[in-house]
Amino acid sequence: MRGFFMDQLGVTLDGIPLNDQTYESNNGLNIIQAAISDDIDRSIISEGPGGVNVPSTSTLGGTMQFETGDPKDQLGGKVSQGFGSYSSFRTYARLDSGKLNSTGTKFMTAYSRSDEGMWAGGGSQFQQQVDAKLVQPIGHESVMKAFFNWSDLAEWNYWDTSLAMLDGLGWRTPHLYPNYAKAYNYVAGNISLPTTDAIEANGDSPYLYDGGQHEINYTGGLNFDLALTERLRWRSTLYGTSQTGYYTYSDTSTPSADTEAPFSQEVWQNRQERYGFTTSFLYKIANHSLDAGVWYENNNQEAGLFWYNEPTLGQGAPLKTVGPYDTYGKAFQQGYGFNWRTNNFAFHLQDTWRPIENLRITAGFKSMLATTAGGASYNNPDYTGADALPNGTMTASSAFLPHVGASYHFLKNHEFYFDLAENMRTYQVLPNGVGNSPWSVQDQTAFKKLQNGVSPEKDWVYAVGYRYTDKLIQASLAGYHVDARNRLQAATEGTILAPVSTVVPTSVHTNGVDAAVTLTPIKGLALYNSVSYNHSTYGGNISTSDGVYYTKGKKIVNFPQFMYKANLSYRWKGLETHFDVHYYSKRYYSYVNDTSVPGYWLASTGARYNFGKVGFAKNLSVDFNVYNLFNSKYISMMGQNGNPMSGDYQSLERGAVREFFGTVSAEF
Repeated sequence: MRGFFMDQLGVTLDGIPLNDQTYESNNGLNIIQAAISDDIDRSIISEGPGGVNVPSTSTLGGTMQFETGDPKDQLGGKVSQGFGSYSSFRTYARLDSGKLNSTGTKFMTAYSRSDEGMWAGGGSQFQQQVDAKLVQPIGHESVMKAFFNWSDLAEWNYWDTSLAMLDGLGWRTPHLYPNYAKAYNYVAGNISLPTTDAIEANGDSPYLYDGGQHEINYTGGLNFDLALTERLRWRSTLYGTSQTGYYTYSDTSTPSADTEAPFSQEVWQNRQERYGFTTSFLYKIANHSLDAGVWYENNNQEAGLFWYNEPTLGQGAPLKTVGPYDTYGKAFQQGYGFNWRTNNFAFHLQDTWRPIENLRITAGFKSMLATTAGGASYNNPDYTGADALPNGTMTASSAFLPHVGASYHFLKNHEFYFDLAENMRTYQVLPNGVGNSPWSVQDQTAFKKLQNGVSPEKDWVYAVGYRYTDKLIQASLAGYHVDARNRLQAATEGTILAPVSTVVPTSVHTNGVDAAVTLTPIKGLALYNSVSYNHSTYGGNISTSDGVYYTKGKKIVNFPQFMYKANLSYRWKGLETHFDVHYYSKRYYSYVNDTSVPGYWLASTGARYNFGKVGFAKNLSVDFNVYNLFNSKYISMMGQNGNPMSGDYQSLERGAVREFFGTVSAEF
């Protein structure tokens, strides 16, 4: 989003801060694991600098606020059954109680279950979730809402690849699962599999037995929206989240200790428990709306790296990447163990002033204080190569982070707006060799240098834009500029089985422009087009133990400079159709920009028909969709294991091939 990634945005669900959205995060919870997508009723997306009242430790750019739908007023429910390519099935069922008494008490509960095969290799991607929500009106103007989600995710992952692997082995080289004998004999040296000099030079591991993850998450929140007077409202949220995750690779460099297997299962285990509250008062007086509030959160975080025995060939079933892992004994080796405790506090004050009916001016600020204490509690120097791993306290604080904006409807259908703000992201909390965190550096000496010399990342974000809206055309044009300082970048070395991160601070400068237009020439027909250009560069060179890398003026990694999106949709009675196309330009892979992935086009299409009421079923509908219509080859995620300073690294994910999906749903 305008040069910012999912660990640099503010994200909430029903007022619950979700923070960092990245894979294996120790600082937040991904929205996919926090709520069933069918139950999300509303999303508020701010592409600019975000609001001071959004509780988040990761807001540098925009914000995404998701809200689940309230239970229905009438007794009823909904069921849907999806199916698709590679034996994919998805079931969703929901029950709404309707109003149970004269006060308006009502609740809903929902369950979803999805299971999809792999388009490359064996394994499956399984997830089940439960949502529940209770709404209790209090008088005529106040309400209490309670939300709960449980999710269980068990997935075999697609392989991490490199440019050398793609060039030398093709686009569909999978993990070897479920062929345990082949993996066993390959690692034992009994058989050979194709490779290239470039793959060997990278230290890539293209033939792992399996890899994946297993996550169990709990999310709960209690919201109060109380009208104290006609002018004064009090809004509060109490919440808690819990995440336990296991992220695995079969480690071909570490034999099992208690069996004859030539490899073992490497498991990174993490856990985080977050508890907190937000509370704010909204007061309206004259043409002003005042908003003042605080946010507090405590996060207990753990991370450890363990190795478990695989069986001798023919002496039992191999371990599954989703567990259990101790079938052949407890972990025989531990690489490290980390424990942290993070306390976040924020205060915000904002005034929205309407001096005239068509002009809105917003001005406010927030104060933030975040302290993380802890670090390594166990170190295996034979694995880490360090006498002592990072341990210590880091504090990110700023007393005054201002935000000023205005929106002026100067003529009918015409709007001009601007926003400017200073934002801060707290320090990320990740273990040795993983990500852009002070605690992920190679040893205590490197950590001490960062502890004494680094400051939290801050940026100034400026945005200005124009919108035009009428029945025929909706158009927008926006320009933006960002100056980010003290950004921690992780230069990754080693291999995916034994990564080494050198974390160094740098600056980033961004200039960009967005333009979008939607045409609705006739009823039911809409044509949407948008283009965006983003020019983001590093502001200085990066020094590591290997020397100086000349990154000043180089483009930021993993982000396209140019994007184009188009959508054609048509509605007629119960029929809805759509055709979507996206273009993403070349993305640089290394910090010095000597490697990159090419741009690509991606198209999808689909249709839905609503039959209305059929028997006891209401809104009986059938839809069918095709993803990646033209079967494009493209890289979706990149840099999930870190980015190289120069050259290549095994940290790319290939996007999904063409797939077909259909769903039948009905309400009652």
